[in-house]
Amino acid sequence: MSVQAKTEAGAFGLRQKIRDYKLLIKFRLSATVVVTSVLAYLVAAEEPFGWWPILVLASGGFLVTGASNVLNQVLEKDYDALMKRTADRPLAAGRMKVNEAVLSAGFMSMFGIMLLALFNLWASFFGMLALVIYAFVYTPMKRFSPIAVVVGAIPGALPTLIGAVAASGTLTTLGLILFFIQFLWQFPHFWSIGWLGFDDYQKAGYKLMPTKNDQPDPSVGLQSFLYAILLVPVVTLPYLLKYSGLHSAIFLLLLTVGYIYVSWNFYKQNDRKSALTLMLYSFIYIPGALLALVIDKV
Repeated sequence: MSVQAKTEAGAFGLRQKIRDYKLLIKFRLSATVVVTSVLAYLVAAEEPFGWWPILVLASGGFLVTGASNVLNQVLEKDYDALMKRTADRPLAAGRMKVNEAVLSAGFMSMFGIMLLALFNLWASFFGMLALVIYAFVYTPMKRFSPIAVVVGAIPGALPTLIGAVAASGTLTTLGLILFFIQFLWQFPHFWSIGWLGFDDYQKAGYKLMPTKNDQPDPSVGLQSFLYAILLVPVVTLPYLLKYSGLHSAIFLLLLTVGYIYVSWNFYKQNDRKSALTLMLYSFIYIPGALLALVIDKV
């Protein structure tokens, strides 16, 4: 093989390895988690923030989230191979060995928790709790019951709480409010994704979605609607408890009314278009809500 051919082969191998690790840690999902955590930090910060703490929080949160996703794929590699959207993941496709993935998860979790511990024990504790629940409770439970969605909503909402305790140094009412906003938001978000990916979940034997006649149970639309309604009193609490101003309160209410509407439409229509609309709206809800609180504070 010529030098040029070896160089090109090496470059291709490096690009493939980088791509595989991006798939392994679910790069975009991990980055989204980091954004919510950082925004929650900015909402809860009582003093002018510095860029160094934000960099530490983002790095620690990214590593812990990445480790959770790696462990999730280690445990589900055989099931991922059965689903179209996950079959190309490096473990499912056989491009990476399990011991490499586990070693990566170990290093990422260790350094991630250490970085969060630079803030306080609360941040490191909630980081470890999120990893344990997601990887070792939620992941195996997915094959047995839709209750897994409730369990998975806990680590899914902890990034905002981690950001809040990193800023305040302790567990506060504001931190809990941010946690419950993200906790309730996840149910319409997940039910829409679950509806759209129902066939894939069935192939892999996941029991995440309630079913009726081998189809998604229409009750998930009603549940989405009810959880969206429950957000109304929670999003008003920052204003009522004087953590934020009137402008963000109005914006949060309008944003939530929109979430209620698309959830209701999902319940009434129970089709792909309404599920897709709800999913897309859910993607802007949490960053929109947190950003509104940050801007109001500034």
